[in-house]
Amino acid sequence: MWTIRFSVGRYTTAEDIDRAVADTVRVVKKMRPGTTTPAGSTDTANVRLTQYTHGLGCACKLRPQLLEDVLKKMPMPTDTNILIGTDTSDDAAVYQIDERTAIVQTVDFFTPIVDDAFHFGAIAAANSLSDIYAMGGKPLFALNVVGFPSNRLPMEVLQEILKGARSKAHEAGIAIIGGHTVDDTEPKYGLAVTGIVDPGRIVTNCGAKPGDLLVLTKPLGTGILSTALKQGRLGDGQKDLLVETMMELNRVAAEAMLEVGVNACTDITGFGLLGHLMEMMNGSQMSAVIEAGTVPFLPEVTELAAAGVIPGGTNDNLNHTSAFVQYDDKVSRIKRLLLNDAQTSGGLLISVPESRAQSLLSLLADTGIKVATVIGKVTPDDPPKIEVRV
Repeated sequence: MWTIRFSVGRYTTAEDIDRAVADTVRVVKKMRPGTTTPAGSTDTANVRLTQYTHGLGCACKLRPQLLEDVLKKMPMPTDTNILIGTDTSDDAAVYQIDERTAIVQTVDFFTPIVDDAFHFGAIAAANSLSDIYAMGGKPLFALNVVGFPSNRLPMEVLQEILKGARSKAHEAGIAIIGGHTVDDTEPKYGLAVTGIVDPGRIVTNCGAKPGDLLVLTKPLGTGILSTALKQGRLGDGQKDLLVETMMELNRVAAEAMLEVGVNACTDITGFGLLGHLMEMMNGSQMSAVIEAGTVPFLPEVTELAAAGVIPGGTNDNLNHTSAFVQYDDKVSRIKRLLLNDAQTSGGLLISVPESRAQSLLSLLADTGIKVATVIGKVTPDDPPKIEVRV
């Protein structure tokens, strides 16, 4: 039994419909019993991966409110060697081996965020590695996590995905040494990454202190731009900047924060800036003030959001955080959506003592991270909340 999904909207064009007809005919032919996709039968350069999935990147995560409801019913582990588990919503698990060594472990995978297979693999790998960097860890090796529709796409597409991931792993100084695959209805890819960290130097998301400044190392807007890309509304320059931003490793930013010394860190992914900041404040039992005007965004994100280009995950995030966030009346709904935009392979959000903030910003700038910006401050208010000012 098979399903063909059709989706149309106000921006659907005649060309979109013609392309959908051709794709449907091709897919139906492949559905016939005994039909397979022979190697080399399709030009992989013309494959648009985002057309093979219902969601994009980290925006296809389960809604946070649904996930929280399930996890709170699960018993907490009692192993005393678990230094970081599920209770703080941290980016990775940490398990102590001895007094000087702990394993830091994460797994992350998602559906295509861009059309190009090589770029998709590289972005997914950078996104997976980010969890290790956010904890102050050093990645050692990784394993592939693959879901692939072998009857819908040629295997050369998977080969390109793996090549892209390998290139990013090489940049991180690690190898990908195996993994697991399943035949799926839509493509999915990511990594399970193993690293090490000094138990005394773990950077968690629950150590923020009153007076800390909040530093963001990448601009926001990848969720909205990715949705625009799928709709065919991005120019080549915008597309290149989007891909470049998501492929950028957080390694250099992590090395800088370890050198300076910070109190807390998390990376910004599917739950958006305010969703991940809320996790940090809950874990730290602190509150935060965000100056919306200082938050960096990728070019033309505001215009696209105003035109209705909003991922479903972004709307879910806005609904989820509304109970904990107090917006100034002058903060528009568009700006609220932007602050909740579901990111893929976003930057680090770092809580740093005010006395060290300038040193961190200078070091980040010296290492090529020019957009790193102070966007807010930690306050001692309890219960935790976030105030968003103009």
